[in-house]
Amino acid sequence: MSDSASTAAALAALPSLRDETLDPDQLAAYNLYLSAGAAGLRVGVADVRRNKFLLLEDYAPQPATPLAEQLQALTAQHDLVGQPGWNQVRLSVHNRHFTLLPAPLFREGDEEAYLRQHHRADAAREVVRSYRHAGRDIVSVFAAGRDVAEWFGRLYPTGKLLHHTSALLEGLVHQSDRGAPRRLYVSISQQEVTLLVVRDKQPEFCNVFAFTTPEDLIYYIILVMQEMQLNPDQDPVLVWGDLLHDSALFTILRKYIRNIRFGNRPYDLGYSYRLNDVFEYRYFDLFSLHLC
Repeated sequence: MSDSASTAAALAALPSLRDETLDPDQLAAYNLYLSAGAAGLRVGVADVRRNKFLLLEDYAPQPATPLAEQLQALTAQHDLVGQPGWNQVRLSVHNRHFTLLPAPLFREGDEEAYLRQHHRADAAREVVRSYRHAGRDIVSVFAAGRDVAEWFGRLYPTGKLLHHTSALLEGLVHQSDRGAPRRLYVSISQQEVTLLVVRDKQPEFCNVFAFTTPEDLIYYIILVMQEMQLNPDQDPVLVWGDLLHDSALFTILRKYIRNIRFGNRPYDLGYSYRLNDVFEYRYFDLFSLHLC
């Protein structure tokens, strides 16, 4: 069996949920959302007119296989991914190589110089892209795998490539309250945690940290809370992502943070009944691509 064939055979979505009203012959009525990173590949489809998610698929990570090969294998076996004719297509990449800039300071063409303060991109393997947050005076500059970006550009030349923190930021600001005090939001992925602090619908902090143990995770959370003058004994912390109520990660979070709870899906969007059995705090960044 060839490498590509074995990769395709290994791809299996869990969960794989599809509403029976999704019509493959009417793709112009839908948006396609893709997420790619160490946690694997994720696929979402939303009905544009109804603002409603009709499909959710989660493909387990294959650490030995490059992401571009996983995406190519998914395209080869999927009846929707790779097809033309969508209303919009967005792909978010998950990594730690990004920076956020005030929009008035951003100059197109200087992306690599901005990112170099945090990450020196390897031109042979990476591209540097930007995404402007409409109405927020923020520009995200980030690196993405060259092979992933080229795969996406070939299939969807008008599609939007962005960093996963942009989706999180839009989702959190969307459902935070105007006038709300400073609050920490936590999104946990495969050995990475994204921490965001938002006050009065304005982001004040955003960063991604790598961790290997529950102790690493709580260290970064407490560190950021201290730097942002938040109190682990008093201030609420909302959590999304890939963890369970009885996991070691959540156990240590409850031990050191008194007021912690799981977050909800993005507000003002609809979700097929097929997704009812999926925890509300899962896939927040994928659903939030609808708000970008």
